[in-house]
Amino acid sequence: MSRKKITVVGAGNVGGTLAQRLAERGYADVVLIDIVEGLPQGKALDILESLPVLGIDVQVTGTNSYEETANSDLVVITSGIARRPGMSRDDLITTNQGIVASVTEQVVRYSPNTIIICVTNPLDAMCHVALETSGFPKQRVIGQSGVLDTARFRTFLAQELQVSVQDVHAYVLGGHGDTMVPLVDTTNIAGVPVRKLIPEDRLQQIVQRARDGGAEIVNLLKTGSAFYAPSAATAQMVDAILLDKHQILPTCVYLQGEYGINDLYVGVPVKLGASGVEQIIELDLSAAEREALHKSASAVRELVEVLHRARE
Repeated sequence: MSRKKITVVGAGNVGGTLAQRLAERGYADVVLIDIVEGLPQGKALDILESLPVLGIDVQVTGTNSYEETANSDLVVITSGIARRPGMSRDDLITTNQGIVASVTEQVVRYSPNTIIICVTNPLDAMCHVALETSGFPKQRVIGQSGVLDTARFRTFLAQELQVSVQDVHAYVLGGHGDTMVPLVDTTNIAGVPVRKLIPEDRLQQIVQRARDGGAEIVNLLKTGSAFYAPSAATAQMVDAILLDKHQILPTCVYLQGEYGINDLYVGVPVKLGASGVEQIIELDLSAAEREALHKSASAVRELVEVLHRARE
């Protein structure tokens, strides 16, 4: 039986670390592609040379050509620029729109049956670019943000209560940004509602820290952004799809009426399996949570309108 094949587009910090994580899982060959000559080849060779130590037999290939990505079962798009000082959100979105559109065209050309996971920011808007450019069904174009945002929230709750992260059950929904929606009402620690364990004012501080999670790391690093947690979050989604786990994870998906939101990519709980999105899970939200989710969706819609204006 031939191994699965995963392509990671973009050999920067997120892409390179993701390629390592996926290669170390041992169930798929990995192709790392980037426009910078030598960068994907060097990182791929370095990862490949680590595998004998780990006893893993997969192929890791670095390339500047999409021909080597042909017939990928899954493609992760991490390529794009990070926001720089003085750059507006609109500048970022239009630059990355061009990058993601051109990448998606090549991906579709060589892997017409693949599933695409977008990681490039602004995430929710880039999913729209990939969907519209690919012409794929919405089940096969998804975005990673909710797993990461939820992981940050769970980290801070576990630290606060000094419990295992495995006992912290939570979801963060909505757009990937300031308007994300941690579902405090349903968050529990081994079945105990979190509101019984943490005072409300402290809980709101933790919620805000989760919302600011990416910015906190950017401010500390000063010359880059997070990549260990984003790559781990993406790898969990890849596992769910390629191992056909039917796992429910918060995922950026195209909503058509679910949660009262139409024709928009927003983060909600989704069952992921071999076909991509198998089911969108509709949680019973409180009135306040539903309002917050719709506010978050409105922020995403504004970004999508910037995209459409840029194309006109």
